[in-house]
Amino acid sequence: MTDFRLRVFAAVARHLSFTKAGQELFVSQPAVTKHIRELEAQYGQRLLERRGNRVSLTEAGRLLHAHAEAVAASSQQLAEQLLGLRDPDEAAGRLRLGASTTLSQYVLPGWLPAFQARYPQVQLSLLSANSERIAEALLRGELDLGFVEGRTKNRDLHYELLLPDELVAVRRATPAGPPTRPLPLAEALASPLVLRERGSGTLEVLEMALRERKIKLSELRVAFYLDSTEAIKSYLEAAPEALGFVSRQALARELAAGLLEVVPVQGLALPRQFEAVWVQGQPLPRPAQRFLSYGQQRAKTVA
Repeated sequence: MTDFRLRVFAAVARHLSFTKAGQELFVSQPAVTKHIRELEAQYGQRLLERRGNRVSLTEAGRLLHAHAEAVAASSQQLAEQLLGLRDPDEAAGRLRLGASTTLSQYVLPGWLPAFQARYPQVQLSLLSANSERIAEALLRGELDLGFVEGRTKNRDLHYELLLPDELVAVRRATPAGPPTRPLPLAEALASPLVLRERGSGTLEVLEMALRERKIKLSELRVAFYLDSTEAIKSYLEAAPEALGFVSRQALARELAAGLLEVVPVQGLALPRQFEAVWVQGQPLPRPAQRFLSYGQQRAKTVA
């Protein structure tokens, strides 16, 4: 029921990018420009300031963005309520998920097809980013439900346990196989280390565990900070001296193929939790409720 031009404008306002808005809505950049110009002509106001590749909202644009988001939320609520009158157990409408990279690569893809088959009227999207960015997107209203890792909590967000996990030290597989005894911590940390980037839940868990042992990352020999677990695993396969720390959830293929091996480290346990997260005090829309319930059921079978 909403004007598609408002959806286009809202996407541009969220991303501050015509290109990213077009990618989100599967329309061309010229089409995005056309819709924005039509809105500006309709309201007789400039909605966006464009300087080269940079886009910013005018005062009128900020006002229209707030209206567009309210219209979208109202339309979503109406769709849910109408469907609820017909079938209280059903769900429909938009569901914007966000997940930290480990979850988006190794956990959620196996869940999505069955959920889509059960709830075909839910329009799913999934943002993959580190835990810090997922929290920011939730607070900006860009996501309905997030899934993150790590220990830091934002008091404006509500967290619920989804799935236990642990980080393990891993290296390129050796002819002798994994050590039969745990490596001393000092020996393990003397290796060139390959770690996740700042803002990731994986790095946060490791850094906090080392801090408890009065060890700073700045004191260690870090070869690379990389922005994905896949990049870390590929690096380790090519670097026999290096050591990385990744989720056990992410290692099934490499361990089975004999490409990488887990290295036990003395006195270094790295348990963590994958958690569902949404804005504190804000009720979850029906599609998000259904996905959360579905995910928690699936997590029980994995655990």
